[in-house]
Amino acid sequence: QVQVVESGGGLVQAGGSLRLSCAASGRTVIRSAVGWFRQAPGKEREFVAAITWPGSVTGYADSVKGRFTISRDNVKNTVWLQMDSLQPEDTAVYYCAARPDQAVALSRYGADYWYWGQGTQVTVSS
Repeated sequence: QVQVVESGGGLVQAGGSLRLSCAASGRTVIRSAVGWFRQAPGKEREFVAAITWPGSVTGYADSVKGRFTISRDNVKNTVWLQMDSLQPEDTAVYYCAARPDQAVALSRYGADYWYWGQGTQVTVSS
């Protein structure tokens, strides 16, 4: 059972930056693609970014392309989401999710991810 934990959320002004982290808990080793999703109040969960394992390919939603960067360090067993030029519409709970072991290709579909964190709140003020 893979357990992932997000951290790094908070309150930031428009134009600011935040860096989210997604770490595997305990002795868990993530050997699969990892994605970030977000859900704003009253809206459905949406894909934000994903990265393959070991990390040569990344994918982004059009709404964040050029502003967000996903990366991973497989030694530290951590995935990051660097978020720059944040806008109020980026306000949401951000979730990290991992695909099943050995599923190395990234996906934009939440159903392809088996292991989800509890989420971290990102609030961007105007």
